[in-house]
Amino acid sequence: MVFRDGILGGKSALITGGGTGIGASIAQELARAGADVAVASRDPAHLEESRRAIEALGRRAVAIACDVRDAEAVERLFAQVKARLGGLDVLVNNAAGNFLCPADKLSPNGFRSVVEIDLVGSFLCSRAAFPLLCERGGGTIINITATLGSQGVPLQVHAGSAKAGIDAMTRQLASEWGPRGIRVVAIAPGPIGDTEGMRRLAGGRDEEIARSIPLRRLGRREEIAWLAVYLASDAAAWITGATVVVDGGQRLRASF
Repeated sequence: MVFRDGILGGKSALITGGGTGIGASIAQELARAGADVAVASRDPAHLEESRRAIEALGRRAVAIACDVRDAEAVERLFAQVKARLGGLDVLVNNAAGNFLCPADKLSPNGFRSVVEIDLVGSFLCSRAAFPLLCERGGGTIINITATLGSQGVPLQVHAGSAKAGIDAMTRQLASEWGPRGIRVVAIAPGPIGDTEGMRRLAGGRDEEIARSIPLRRLGRREEIAWLAVYLASDAAAWITGATVVVDGGQRLRASF
């Protein structure tokens, strides 16, 4: 899929969790569409390849280490983005954590850790982005959630609870910040192949999972990234408060 050259020309974007997987793909597609891009991750080792890929597309790239659970670190992150990219038009809250665990065995710290990365981190980043987006007269926040936020998926009560919270936060912030010209939307991917998270959580069951999907395959990272480009663009200027499900129709059937 090819977007019109420059559909995001003149815009600056930040993607948390932007060094690997879906986040890296989103960063590259935003750059391909004309945006200058900052990527952030708790582990700086994840960022260098993503930064080089953005620069290879002819865009300015910034790589910044940040733990999104740390409010002070988040404030420093956005100060650096403003200083190095001149401002912010698009925030993609993609940083996330997950692991499989029965609910009765899940420790309070395990539950808290995932909720803090996914939900609290998305809030802290959105809050820090607010004044920068207002300076530009508005902008877009895209939250990467998951279909498990609206399904009953065993062994993932922590992640499902966090993602459901992100869906709710998307609607709340869209309502509150809409008058300031800020759109807040979410993308809920189903099973996406060739990602670290999928390899860890699926346990080699890719073919079985694919058979549970009406389109009979796993999703591709770029299919999430292309939607992010559209939602960040003026083509989606009247879309806010929505969670867009991208799952090949899996939600139409019982969960795997």
